[in-house]
Amino acid sequence: MRLTQRLVFGSLLLLGTFLLLVVVSFDRRLGRRLKDETNAEILRDARLVAVQWLPGLNADSLADVAGSALSRRVTLIAADGTVVGDSEFDDGALGGLENHATRPEVVAASATGEGTSQRVSASAGDEELYGAVRAPLGVARVSSTTARLDELVSGMTRDMLAAGGIAGLGALLLAMLFARSVARPINELRDDARALAAGDLTRRPSLSAPGEVGELATAFHRLAEELSTRLQALEANDALFRALTESLNEGVVALDAQQQVVHMNDHARRLLGIRDALPFPADQLPRDRVLRAAIVGAGRGELTDALETQLDSRTVALTVRPRATGGAVIALFDLTPLRRLETVRRDFVANVSHELKTPLTVVGGVAETLQDESVSVADRRRFIEMILGNTRRMQRIVDDLLDLSRIESGGWVPNPTPLYVASVAAEVLATVHDKGHARGLTLATDVGAGGGEVFADPTALRQVLANLVDNALRHTTQGTVTVFSRAVAGGIAGGVRDTGSGISAEHLPRVFERFYRVDAARSREEGGTGLGLAIVRHMVEAHGGRVSVESQVGVGTTFQATFPNAPTPGS
Repeated sequence: MRLTQRLVFGSLLLLGTFLLLVVVSFDRRLGRRLKDETNAEILRDARLVAVQWLPGLNADSLADVAGSALSRRVTLIAADGTVVGDSEFDDGALGGLENHATRPEVVAASATGEGTSQRVSASAGDEELYGAVRAPLGVARVSSTTARLDELVSGMTRDMLAAGGIAGLGALLLAMLFARSVARPINELRDDARALAAGDLTRRPSLSAPGEVGELATAFHRLAEELSTRLQALEANDALFRALTESLNEGVVALDAQQQVVHMNDHARRLLGIRDALPFPADQLPRDRVLRAAIVGAGRGELTDALETQLDSRTVALTVRPRATGGAVIALFDLTPLRRLETVRRDFVANVSHELKTPLTVVGGVAETLQDESVSVADRRRFIEMILGNTRRMQRIVDDLLDLSRIESGGWVPNPTPLYVASVAAEVLATVHDKGHARGLTLATDVGAGGGEVFADPTALRQVLANLVDNALRHTTQGTVTVFSRAVAGGIAGGVRDTGSGISAEHLPRVFERFYRVDAARSREEGGTGLGLAIVRHMVEAHGGRVSVESQVGVGTTFQATFPNAPTPGS
Protein backbone atom coordinates (compact mmCIF):
# COMPACT_ATOMS: atom_id res chain seq x y z
CA MET A 1 0.00 0.00 0.00
CA ARG A 2 1.43 3.35 -1.05
CA LEU A 3 1.93 6.35 1.23
CA THR A 4 -1.04 8.28 -0.21
CA GLN A 5 -3.39 5.38 0.42
CA ARG A 6 -2.04 4.80 3.91
CA LEU A 7 -2.56 8.45 4.82
CA VAL A 8 -6.13 8.48 3.45
CA PHE A 9 -7.16 5.21 5.05
CA GLY A 10 -5.44 6.16 8.28
CA SER A 11 -7.34 9.47 8.40
CA LEU A 12 -10.65 7.73 7.73
CA LEU A 13 -9.96 5.11 10.38
CA LEU A 14 -9.01 7.75 12.92
CA LEU A 15 -12.08 9.89 12.16
CA GLY A 16 -14.43 6.89 12.18
CA THR A 17 -13.04 5.64 15.48
CA PHE A 18 -13.35 9.09 17.03
CA LEU A 19 -16.94 9.50 15.76
CA LEU A 20 -17.90 6.05 17.06
CA LEU A 21 -16.47 6.80 20.50
CA VAL A 22 -18.27 10.17 20.62
CA VAL A 23 -21.62 8.67 19.57
CA VAL A 24 -21.40 5.78 22.02
CA SER A 25 -20.34 8.06 24.87
CA PHE A 26 -22.98 10.67 24.01
CA ASP A 27 -25.71 8.04 23.71
CA ARG A 28 -24.96 6.63 27.14
CA ARG A 29 -24.52 9.96 28.89
CA LEU A 30 -27.61 11.56 27.31
CA GLY A 31 -29.80 8.55 28.08
CA ARG A 32 -28.60 8.49 31.68
CA ARG A 33 -29.08 12.23 32.09
CA LEU A 34 -32.64 12.19 30.67
CA LYS A 35 -33.63 9.31 32.92
CA ASP A 36 -32.21 11.09 35.98
CA GLU A 37 -34.11 14.25 35.18
CA THR A 38 -37.30 12.28 34.50
CA ASN A 39 -36.96 10.47 37.84
CA ALA A 40 -36.63 13.83 39.59
CA GLU A 41 -39.74 15.16 37.80
CA ILE A 42 -41.96 12.17 38.60
CA LEU A 43 -40.86 12.28 42.26
CA ARG A 44 -41.77 15.96 42.34
CA ASP A 45 -45.16 15.17 40.78
CA ALA A 46 -45.67 12.30 43.24
CA ARG A 47 -45.07 14.67 46.16
CA LEU A 48 -47.68 17.05 44.74
CA VAL A 49 -50.25 14.24 44.44
CA ALA A 50 -49.39 12.94 47.94
CA VAL A 51 -50.19 16.27 49.65
CA GLN A 52 -53.54 16.45 47.79
CA TRP A 53 -54.62 12.95 48.83
CA LEU A 54 -56.64 13.82 51.91
CA PRO A 55 -59.30 11.84 53.85
CA GLY A 56 -62.75 12.08 52.35
CA LEU A 57 -61.54 12.52 48.74
CA ASN A 58 -62.24 9.86 46.13
CA ALA A 59 -58.83 8.34 45.44
CA ASP A 60 -59.63 7.21 41.87
CA SER A 61 -61.04 10.60 40.94
CA LEU A 62 -57.93 12.32 42.35
CA ALA A 63 -55.72 9.95 40.33
CA ASP A 64 -57.65 10.71 37.13
CA VAL A 65 -57.53 14.47 37.63
CA ALA A 66 -53.81 14.46 38.56
CA GLY A 67 -52.90 12.13 35.69
CA SER A 68 -54.70 14.39 33.20
CA ALA A 69 -52.97 17.48 34.58
CA LEU A 70 -49.49 15.92 34.65
CA SER A 71 -49.84 13.90 31.42
CA ARG A 72 -48.48 10.92 33.33
CA ARG A 73 -49.95 7.82 34.93
CA VAL A 74 -50.86 8.41 38.59
CA THR A 75 -51.52 5.51 40.97
CA LEU A 76 -52.72 5.76 44.58
CA ILE A 77 -51.91 2.73 46.73
CA ALA A 78 -53.34 2.03 50.16
CA ALA A 79 -51.11 1.10 53.06
CA ASP A 80 -51.85 -2.63 52.53
CA GLY A 81 -50.76 -2.43 48.85
CA THR A 82 -54.27 -2.29 47.36
CA VAL A 83 -54.57 0.05 44.37
CA VAL A 84 -57.38 2.49 45.25
CA GLY A 85 -56.88 4.88 42.34
CA ASP A 86 -55.22 4.79 38.91
CA SER A 87 -55.47 7.30 36.08
CA GLU A 88 -55.22 4.51 33.48
CA PHE A 89 -58.02 2.28 34.90
CA ASP A 90 -61.64 2.95 35.94
CA ASP A 91 -63.32 1.85 39.18
CA GLY A 92 -64.33 -1.50 37.77
CA ALA A 93 -60.87 -2.45 36.65
CA LEU A 94 -59.13 -1.50 39.88
CA GLY A 95 -60.20 -4.68 41.57
CA GLY A 96 -58.35 -6.75 38.96
CA LEU A 97 -54.98 -5.08 39.57
CA GLU A 98 -52.30 -6.94 41.54
CA ASN A 99 -51.37 -5.92 45.05
CA HIS A 100 -48.55 -3.34 44.80
CA ALA A 101 -47.08 -3.82 48.28
CA THR A 102 -44.05 -5.63 46.84
CA ARG A 103 -43.26 -3.15 44.08
CA PRO A 104 -39.70 -1.86 44.58
CA GLU A 105 -40.61 1.80 44.51
CA VAL A 106 -43.52 1.20 46.93
CA VAL A 107 -41.30 -0.73 49.33
CA ALA A 108 -38.67 2.04 49.23
CA ALA A 109 -41.28 4.80 49.71
CA SER A 110 -42.82 2.99 52.70
CA ALA A 111 -39.40 2.59 54.30
CA THR A 112 -37.62 5.86 53.47
CA GLY A 113 -40.36 8.23 52.26
CA GLU A 114 -39.70 7.92 48.49
CA GLY A 115 -38.37 5.48 45.94
CA THR A 116 -37.77 4.98 42.20
CA SER A 117 -37.43 2.03 39.83
CA GLN A 118 -37.40 1.14 36.13
CA ARG A 119 -39.08 -1.99 34.74
CA VAL A 120 -41.68 -3.30 32.34
CA SER A 121 -45.14 -2.58 33.66
CA ALA A 122 -47.21 -5.70 34.34
CA SER A 123 -50.45 -3.83 33.62
CA ALA A 124 -49.42 -1.41 30.84
CA GLY A 125 -46.96 -3.77 29.09
CA ASP A 126 -44.19 -1.21 28.32
CA GLU A 127 -41.00 -0.14 30.12
CA GLU A 128 -41.64 2.72 32.55
CA LEU A 129 -39.95 4.83 35.19
CA TYR A 130 -41.67 4.83 38.58
CA GLY A 131 -41.46 7.39 41.38
CA ALA A 132 -43.31 6.81 44.67
CA VAL A 133 -43.79 9.08 47.73
CA ARG A 134 -45.25 8.12 51.09
CA ALA A 135 -48.61 9.87 51.85
CA PRO A 136 -50.78 9.93 54.99
CA LEU A 137 -53.25 7.47 53.41
CA GLY A 138 -50.69 5.23 51.64
CA VAL A 139 -48.30 5.75 48.72
CA ALA A 140 -48.71 8.11 45.77
CA ARG A 141 -46.92 6.88 42.62
CA VAL A 142 -46.28 8.61 39.31
CA SER A 143 -44.86 6.76 36.26
CA SER A 144 -43.65 7.76 32.81
CA THR A 145 -42.84 5.60 29.78
CA THR A 146 -39.23 5.47 28.52
CA ALA A 147 -40.24 5.28 24.86
CA ARG A 148 -40.21 9.06 24.47
CA LEU A 149 -36.73 9.27 25.99
CA ASP A 150 -35.41 6.56 23.65
CA GLU A 151 -36.82 8.35 20.62
CA LEU A 152 -35.16 11.58 21.69
CA VAL A 153 -31.75 9.89 22.12
CA SER A 154 -32.07 8.04 18.79
CA GLY A 155 -32.88 11.26 16.97
CA MET A 156 -29.89 13.08 18.34
CA THR A 157 -27.67 10.08 17.48
CA ARG A 158 -28.84 10.17 13.87
CA ASP A 159 -28.10 13.87 13.69
CA MET A 160 -24.58 13.33 15.02
CA LEU A 161 -23.90 10.52 12.53
CA ALA A 162 -25.04 12.67 9.66
CA ALA A 163 -22.81 15.52 10.78
CA GLY A 164 -19.92 13.05 11.20
CA GLY A 165 -20.41 11.71 7.68
CA ILE A 166 -20.24 15.20 6.21
CA ALA A 167 -17.12 15.94 8.26
CA GLY A 168 -15.63 12.62 7.09
CA LEU A 169 -16.06 13.53 3.43
CA GLY A 170 -14.34 16.86 4.05
CA ALA A 171 -11.55 15.18 5.96
CA LEU A 172 -11.11 12.60 3.19
CA LEU A 173 -10.68 15.33 0.61
CA LEU A 174 -8.16 17.19 2.77
CA ALA A 175 -6.25 13.95 3.52
CA MET A 176 -5.95 13.17 -0.19
CA LEU A 177 -4.61 16.63 -0.95
CA PHE A 178 -2.16 16.44 1.96
CA ALA A 179 -1.01 12.92 1.07
CA ARG A 180 -0.25 13.93 -2.49
CA SER A 181 1.73 16.96 -1.37
CA VAL A 182 3.80 14.74 0.98
CA ALA A 183 4.22 11.76 -1.36
CA ARG A 184 5.55 13.75 -4.33
CA PRO A 185 8.84 14.92 -2.70
CA ILE A 186 9.24 11.57 -0.94
CA ASN A 187 9.02 9.77 -4.27
CA GLU A 188 11.77 12.03 -5.60
CA LEU A 189 13.95 11.23 -2.60
CA ARG A 190 13.22 7.52 -3.11
CA ASP A 191 14.50 7.68 -6.70
CA ASP A 192 17.64 9.50 -5.55
CA ALA A 193 18.25 6.89 -2.84
CA ARG A 194 17.92 4.04 -5.34
CA ALA A 195 20.42 5.72 -7.65
CA LEU A 196 22.82 6.22 -4.73
CA ALA A 197 22.47 2.56 -3.69
CA ALA A 198 23.22 1.52 -7.28
CA GLY A 199 26.59 3.30 -7.07
CA ASP A 200 25.81 6.72 -8.52
CA LEU A 201 27.46 8.81 -5.81
CA THR A 202 26.99 11.99 -7.88
CA ARG A 203 23.19 11.89 -7.49
CA ARG A 204 21.84 14.66 -5.26
CA PRO A 205 18.23 15.70 -4.50
CA SER A 206 17.05 18.85 -6.29
CA LEU A 207 14.15 19.32 -3.91
CA SER A 208 13.91 22.58 -2.00
CA ALA A 209 10.90 22.62 0.31
CA PRO A 210 10.04 24.09 3.68
CA GLY A 211 9.39 22.04 6.80
CA GLU A 212 10.33 18.45 7.53
CA VAL A 213 10.49 17.36 3.87
CA GLY A 214 13.03 20.07 3.13
CA GLU A 215 15.03 19.01 6.19
CA LEU A 216 14.90 15.42 4.93
CA ALA A 217 16.25 16.51 1.53
CA THR A 218 19.08 18.44 3.22
CA ALA A 219 19.92 15.44 5.43
CA PHE A 220 19.91 13.19 2.35
CA HIS A 221 22.33 15.55 0.60
CA ARG A 222 24.68 15.43 3.61
CA LEU A 223 24.33 11.64 3.71
CA ALA A 224 25.42 11.35 0.08
CA GLU A 225 28.42 13.58 0.73
CA GLU A 226 29.39 11.62 3.84
CA LEU A 227 28.95 8.30 2.05
CA SER A 228 31.24 9.43 -0.77
CA THR A 229 33.86 10.54 1.77
CA ARG A 230 33.61 7.30 3.75
CA LEU A 231 33.92 5.22 0.60
CA GLN A 232 37.11 7.00 -0.34
CA ALA A 233 38.45 6.46 3.20
CA LEU A 234 37.57 2.76 3.02
CA GLU A 235 39.40 2.41 -0.25
CA ALA A 236 42.45 4.10 1.28
CA ASN A 237 42.26 1.84 4.35
CA ASP A 238 41.92 -1.22 2.15
CA ALA A 239 45.06 -0.23 0.26
CA LEU A 240 46.89 0.33 3.55
CA PHE A 241 45.66 -3.01 4.91
CA ARG A 242 46.90 -4.85 1.84
CA ALA A 243 50.29 -3.15 2.08
CA LEU A 244 50.58 -4.11 5.77
CA THR A 245 49.63 -7.75 5.25
CA GLU A 246 52.04 -8.07 2.35
CA SER A 247 54.86 -6.77 4.55
CA LEU A 248 54.30 -9.40 7.26
CA ASN A 249 56.47 -12.49 7.54
CA GLU A 250 53.30 -14.40 8.42
CA GLY A 251 50.70 -15.78 6.04
CA VAL A 252 47.28 -14.11 6.41
CA VAL A 253 44.08 -15.58 4.94
CA ALA A 254 40.58 -14.04 5.35
CA LEU A 255 37.33 -16.00 4.86
CA ASP A 256 33.86 -14.46 4.63
CA ALA A 257 30.61 -15.85 6.04
CA GLN A 258 30.05 -17.90 2.85
CA GLN A 259 33.41 -19.69 3.35
CA GLN A 260 34.98 -17.83 0.44
CA VAL A 261 38.66 -16.81 0.63
CA VAL A 262 38.49 -13.03 0.10
CA HIS A 263 42.06 -12.08 1.01
CA MET A 264 45.44 -13.83 1.00
CA ASN A 265 48.89 -12.29 1.14
CA ASP A 266 51.87 -13.58 -0.85
CA HIS A 267 53.45 -15.31 2.17
CA ALA A 268 50.28 -17.34 2.69
CA ARG A 269 50.21 -18.28 -0.98
CA ARG A 270 53.78 -19.61 -0.69
CA LEU A 271 53.07 -21.58 2.48
CA LEU A 272 49.82 -23.06 1.14
CA GLY A 273 50.86 -23.42 -2.47
CA ILE A 274 47.84 -21.46 -3.74
CA ARG A 275 47.78 -19.59 -7.05
CA ASP A 276 44.02 -19.21 -7.63
CA ALA A 277 42.58 -15.73 -8.12
CA LEU A 278 40.44 -14.28 -5.33
CA PRO A 279 37.80 -15.00 -4.31
CA PHE A 280 37.66 -18.81 -4.27
CA PRO A 281 36.01 -21.43 -1.99
CA ALA A 282 37.80 -22.46 1.19
CA ASP A 283 37.60 -26.08 -0.04
CA GLN A 284 40.52 -25.28 -2.33
CA LEU A 285 42.81 -24.75 0.68
CA PRO A 286 45.12 -27.68 1.58
CA ARG A 287 43.20 -30.63 3.01
CA ASP A 288 45.06 -30.65 6.31
CA ARG A 289 43.06 -32.08 9.21
CA VAL A 290 44.15 -29.45 11.74
CA LEU A 291 43.48 -26.58 9.32
CA ARG A 292 40.04 -27.91 8.38
CA ALA A 293 39.08 -28.48 12.03
CA ALA A 294 40.17 -24.94 12.95
CA ILE A 295 38.06 -23.44 10.11
CA VAL A 296 35.02 -25.48 11.19
CA GLY A 297 35.57 -24.39 14.80
CA ALA A 298 35.74 -20.74 13.73
CA GLY A 299 32.33 -21.18 12.13
CA ARG A 300 31.05 -22.07 15.62
CA GLY A 301 32.78 -19.03 17.13
CA GLU A 302 35.75 -20.98 18.56
CA LEU A 303 39.28 -19.55 18.70
CA THR A 304 42.20 -21.72 17.61
CA ASP A 305 45.48 -20.40 18.96
CA ALA A 306 48.96 -21.48 17.80
CA LEU A 307 48.25 -25.05 16.77
CA GLU A 308 51.08 -26.77 14.94
CA THR A 309 50.54 -28.74 11.78
CA GLN A 310 52.52 -30.06 8.85
CA LEU A 311 51.93 -28.53 5.43
CA ASP A 312 54.01 -30.52 3.00
CA SER A 313 57.54 -30.38 4.46
CA ARG A 314 56.93 -27.30 6.62
CA THR A 315 55.89 -27.03 10.26
CA VAL A 316 53.35 -24.21 10.57
CA ALA A 317 51.84 -22.51 13.62
CA LEU A 318 48.15 -22.00 12.93
CA THR A 319 45.96 -19.34 14.55
CA VAL A 320 42.32 -18.99 13.50
CA ARG A 321 40.06 -16.26 14.87
CA PRO A 322 36.34 -16.04 14.04
CA ARG A 323 35.07 -12.76 12.59
CA ALA A 324 32.10 -10.99 14.16
CA THR A 325 30.31 -10.86 10.80
CA GLY A 326 31.02 -14.53 10.00
CA GLY A 327 33.99 -16.23 8.46
CA ALA A 328 37.47 -16.28 9.94
CA VAL A 329 41.00 -14.85 9.78
CA ILE A 330 43.80 -17.41 9.52
CA ALA A 331 47.40 -16.58 10.50
CA LEU A 332 50.19 -18.96 9.43
CA PHE A 333 53.70 -18.77 10.87
CA ASP A 334 56.48 -20.94 9.46
CA LEU A 335 58.10 -22.76 12.38
CA THR A 336 60.38 -24.92 10.23
CA PRO A 337 63.64 -23.02 10.98
CA LEU A 338 62.84 -22.85 14.68
CA ARG A 339 61.97 -26.52 14.88
CA ARG A 340 65.22 -27.35 13.07
CA LEU A 341 67.21 -25.47 15.71
CA GLU A 342 65.29 -27.17 18.51
CA THR A 343 66.06 -30.55 16.97
CA VAL A 344 69.75 -29.71 16.92
CA ARG A 345 69.60 -28.65 20.56
CA ARG A 346 67.78 -31.81 21.62
CA ASP A 347 70.32 -33.94 19.79
CA PHE A 348 73.13 -32.09 21.52
CA VAL A 349 71.63 -32.73 24.96
CA ALA A 350 71.17 -36.40 24.10
CA ASN A 351 74.76 -36.72 22.89
CA VAL A 352 76.19 -34.99 25.94
CA SER A 353 74.12 -37.21 28.20
CA HIS A 354 75.46 -40.34 26.53
CA GLU A 355 79.01 -39.02 26.78
CA LEU A 356 78.59 -38.62 30.53
CA LYS A 357 78.05 -42.33 30.92
CA THR A 358 81.79 -43.11 30.69
CA PRO A 359 83.06 -40.76 33.42
CA LEU A 360 80.23 -41.95 35.63
CA THR A 361 81.50 -45.49 35.25
CA VAL A 362 85.04 -44.37 36.11
CA VAL A 363 83.83 -42.54 39.21
CA GLY A 364 82.05 -45.69 40.27
CA GLY A 365 85.28 -47.67 39.84
CA VAL A 366 87.26 -45.17 41.92
CA ALA A 367 84.66 -45.37 44.64
CA GLU A 368 85.12 -49.11 44.77
CA THR A 369 88.91 -48.70 44.88
CA LEU A 370 88.71 -46.33 47.83
CA GLN A 371 87.20 -49.12 49.82
CA ASP A 372 90.75 -50.51 50.18
CA GLU A 373 91.83 -50.67 53.85
CA SER A 374 95.00 -48.64 53.18
CA VAL A 375 92.93 -45.49 53.22
CA SER A 376 91.90 -44.28 56.61
CA VAL A 377 88.40 -45.11 57.55
CA ALA A 378 87.35 -41.50 57.99
CA ASP A 379 88.78 -40.37 54.64
CA ARG A 380 87.50 -43.43 52.87
CA ARG A 381 83.98 -42.84 54.05
CA ARG A 382 84.13 -39.14 53.25
CA PHE A 383 85.43 -39.75 49.72
CA ILE A 384 83.04 -42.56 49.11
CA GLU A 385 80.05 -40.46 50.20
CA MET A 386 81.15 -37.53 48.02
CA ILE A 387 81.79 -39.70 44.95
CA LEU A 388 78.65 -41.75 45.34
CA GLY A 389 76.56 -38.66 46.06
CA ASN A 390 77.76 -36.83 42.97
CA THR A 391 77.57 -39.99 40.94
CA ARG A 392 73.94 -40.50 41.84
CA ARG A 393 73.16 -36.87 41.12
CA MET A 394 74.87 -36.98 37.72
CA GLN A 395 73.15 -40.25 36.99
CA ARG A 396 69.79 -38.64 37.74
CA ILE A 397 70.65 -35.72 35.45
CA VAL A 398 71.58 -38.10 32.67
CA ASP A 399 68.43 -40.13 33.19
CA ASP A 400 66.26 -37.02 33.23
CA LEU A 401 67.94 -35.65 30.13
CA LEU A 402 67.37 -38.91 28.34
CA ASP A 403 63.73 -38.98 29.39
CA LEU A 404 63.24 -35.38 28.33
CA SER A 405 64.95 -35.91 25.01
CA ARG A 406 62.91 -39.04 24.36
CA ILE A 407 59.64 -37.22 25.10
CA GLU A 408 60.46 -34.12 23.06
CA SER A 409 61.69 -36.07 20.07
CA GLY A 410 58.52 -38.12 19.94
CA GLY A 411 60.31 -41.31 20.89
CA TRP A 412 57.89 -41.80 23.74
CA VAL A 413 54.15 -41.94 23.12
CA PRO A 414 51.80 -42.32 26.09
CA ASN A 415 49.52 -45.33 26.26
CA PRO A 416 46.63 -44.01 28.40
CA THR A 417 44.44 -46.40 30.37
CA PRO A 418 41.92 -45.81 33.19
CA LEU A 419 43.80 -45.55 36.51
CA TYR A 420 42.67 -45.09 40.09
CA VAL A 421 44.33 -41.95 41.40
CA ALA A 422 44.27 -43.12 45.00
CA SER A 423 46.22 -46.31 44.17
CA VAL A 424 48.90 -44.49 42.19
CA ALA A 425 49.17 -41.80 44.87
CA ALA A 426 49.61 -44.49 47.56
CA GLU A 427 52.47 -46.08 45.60
CA VAL A 428 54.23 -42.75 45.16
CA LEU A 429 53.81 -41.65 48.78
CA ALA A 430 55.02 -45.03 50.04
CA THR A 431 58.41 -44.47 48.37
CA VAL A 432 58.94 -41.16 50.22
CA HIS A 433 57.27 -42.11 53.49
CA ASP A 434 60.52 -42.36 55.46
CA LYS A 435 61.88 -39.12 54.04
CA GLY A 436 58.68 -37.27 54.85
CA HIS A 437 58.46 -38.81 58.34
CA ALA A 438 62.04 -37.75 59.03
CA ARG A 439 61.11 -34.18 58.17
CA GLY A 440 57.99 -34.30 60.35
CA LEU A 441 55.67 -33.85 57.37
CA THR A 442 52.18 -35.26 56.91
CA LEU A 443 51.67 -37.06 53.58
CA ALA A 444 48.01 -37.13 52.50
CA THR A 445 45.72 -37.96 49.58
CA ASP A 446 42.66 -35.89 48.66
CA VAL A 447 40.43 -37.39 45.95
CA GLY A 448 37.50 -35.09 45.19
CA ALA A 449 34.08 -35.98 43.76
CA GLY A 450 34.43 -37.36 40.25
CA GLY A 451 38.24 -37.37 40.47
CA GLY A 452 38.77 -41.00 41.40
CA GLU A 453 39.73 -42.24 37.96
CA VAL A 454 42.04 -40.64 35.39
CA PHE A 455 42.80 -41.64 31.79
CA ALA A 456 46.61 -41.61 31.62
CA ASP A 457 49.73 -43.66 30.93
CA PRO A 458 50.52 -45.59 34.17
CA THR A 459 54.28 -44.99 34.05
CA ALA A 460 53.85 -41.34 33.12
CA LEU A 461 51.31 -40.69 35.89
CA ARG A 462 53.60 -42.27 38.50
CA GLN A 463 56.56 -40.22 37.29
CA VAL A 464 54.51 -37.00 37.19
CA LEU A 465 53.28 -37.47 40.75
CA ALA A 466 56.70 -38.67 41.95
CA ASN A 467 58.45 -35.60 40.52
CA LEU A 468 55.85 -33.25 42.01
CA VAL A 469 55.99 -34.95 45.42
CA ASP A 470 59.81 -34.91 45.40
CA ASN A 471 59.74 -31.22 44.50
CA ALA A 472 57.29 -30.51 47.34
CA LEU A 473 59.40 -32.41 49.90
CA ARG A 474 62.51 -30.41 48.99
CA HIS A 475 60.73 -27.10 49.66
CA THR A 476 58.53 -28.00 52.65
CA THR A 477 59.91 -28.06 56.17
CA GLN A 478 56.66 -28.38 58.09
CA GLY A 479 53.01 -29.03 57.45
CA THR A 480 51.45 -31.23 54.78
CA VAL A 481 52.18 -32.54 51.30
CA THR A 482 48.95 -33.63 49.64
CA VAL A 483 48.33 -35.52 46.40
CA PHE A 484 44.92 -34.41 45.11
CA SER A 485 42.57 -34.95 42.19
CA ARG A 486 39.20 -33.53 41.18
CA ALA A 487 36.90 -33.43 38.20
CA VAL A 488 37.05 -30.36 35.96
CA ALA A 489 35.41 -29.47 32.67
CA GLY A 490 36.63 -31.94 30.06
CA GLY A 491 38.93 -33.98 32.29
CA ILE A 492 40.57 -34.69 35.64
CA ALA A 493 42.90 -32.26 37.42
CA GLY A 494 45.46 -33.87 39.70
CA GLY A 495 48.63 -32.73 41.34
CA VAL A 496 50.40 -31.90 44.57
CA ARG A 497 49.96 -29.03 47.02
CA ASP A 498 52.22 -28.27 49.93
CA THR A 499 52.58 -25.85 52.81
CA GLY A 500 56.17 -25.01 51.98
CA SER A 501 58.09 -21.82 51.35
CA GLY A 502 56.21 -20.94 48.16
CA ILE A 503 57.41 -19.37 44.93
CA SER A 504 57.45 -15.66 44.22
CA ALA A 505 55.39 -14.41 41.30
CA GLU A 506 58.33 -13.53 39.02
CA HIS A 507 59.50 -17.15 38.99
CA LEU A 508 56.15 -18.81 38.24
CA PRO A 509 56.20 -18.40 34.41
CA ARG A 510 59.56 -20.21 34.18
CA VAL A 511 59.35 -23.05 36.70
CA PHE A 512 58.61 -25.61 33.96
CA GLU A 513 61.76 -24.73 31.98
CA ARG A 514 64.59 -27.26 32.03
CA PHE A 515 67.37 -26.54 34.53
CA TYR A 516 65.50 -23.54 35.90
CA ARG A 517 65.75 -23.33 39.68
CA VAL A 518 64.06 -20.85 41.96
CA ASP A 519 66.76 -21.44 44.61
CA ALA A 520 69.69 -23.03 42.78
CA ALA A 521 71.87 -23.62 45.87
CA ARG A 522 69.11 -25.26 47.87
CA SER A 523 67.99 -27.36 44.91
CA ARG A 524 71.47 -28.79 44.36
CA GLU A 525 71.86 -29.37 48.10
CA GLU A 526 68.61 -31.33 48.13
CA GLY A 527 69.63 -33.32 45.05
CA GLY A 528 67.35 -31.71 42.47
CA THR A 529 68.33 -31.80 38.80
CA GLY A 530 66.18 -28.92 37.55
CA LEU A 531 64.55 -31.23 35.01
CA GLY A 532 61.69 -32.77 36.98
CA LEU A 533 59.09 -30.10 36.26
CA ALA A 534 60.07 -29.94 32.59
CA ILE A 535 59.50 -33.68 32.37
CA VAL A 536 56.13 -33.25 34.08
CA ARG A 537 55.07 -30.61 31.58
CA HIS A 538 56.11 -32.67 28.54
CA MET A 539 54.46 -35.84 29.82
CA VAL A 540 51.18 -34.12 30.57
CA GLU A 541 51.14 -32.27 27.24
CA ALA A 542 51.86 -35.56 25.48
CA HIS A 543 48.46 -36.69 26.83
CA GLY A 544 46.83 -33.58 25.39
CA GLY A 545 46.63 -32.01 28.85
CA ARG A 546 48.16 -28.95 30.47
CA VAL A 547 50.04 -28.01 33.65
CA SER A 548 49.76 -24.97 35.88
CA VAL A 549 51.13 -23.67 39.15
CA GLU A 550 49.77 -21.42 41.87
CA SER A 551 51.90 -20.27 44.77
CA GLN A 552 52.11 -17.75 47.57
CA VAL A 553 55.35 -17.09 49.42
CA GLY A 554 55.18 -18.41 52.96
CA VAL A 555 51.86 -20.19 52.37
CA GLY A 556 52.56 -22.98 49.91
CA THR A 557 52.46 -24.13 46.30
CA THR A 558 50.00 -26.11 44.17
CA PHE A 559 51.13 -27.86 40.99
CA GLN A 560 48.23 -29.11 38.89
CA ALA A 561 48.18 -31.37 35.83
CA THR A 562 44.94 -31.67 33.85
CA PHE A 563 44.39 -34.88 31.87
CA PRO A 564 41.56 -35.03 29.30
CA ASN A 565 38.75 -37.54 29.66
CA ALA A 566 38.89 -40.83 27.80
CA PRO A 567 37.48 -40.48 24.26
CA THR A 568 34.02 -41.91 23.81
CA PRO A 569 33.59 -44.86 21.42
CA GLY A 570 33.25 -43.70 17.82
CA SER A 571 34.69 -40.23 18.49
